[in-house]
Amino acid sequence: QVQLVESGGGLVQPGGSLRLSCAASGDTFALYSMGWYRQAPGKERELVAYISSSGSRIEYATSVKGRFTIARDNAKNTVSLQMNSLKFEDTAVYYCKSNRFGSPPTWGPGTRVTVSS
Repeated sequence: QVQLVESGGGLVQPGGSLRLSCAASGDTFALYSMGWYRQAPGKERELVAYISSSGSRIEYATSVKGRFTIARDNAKNTVSLQMNSLKFEDTAVYYCKSNRFGSPPTWGPGTRVTVSS
């Protein structure tokens, strides 16, 4: 099982960019698929982006497609989320999550992103 810690959140103006990073430790990171999720105030947690263990399969929520890019570096045990053209509605706490068949999923503590003028 991996332990996860997110970083990179903050306050940004609409149209701006942020890059989130999730650092993993404790197990072989390359065995895990990874997802970025977000939870806005009063809303359910939702999947933003997904990347398979090898990086060969990537998926995005419709609301972020074309603006966000997920990537991983298995040598550095990290997964990132580059967020461009940020909108007010992107304001949320962002979480990374690990998945591996036969192991319970793990969540990081989250990093807050606020898009405000």
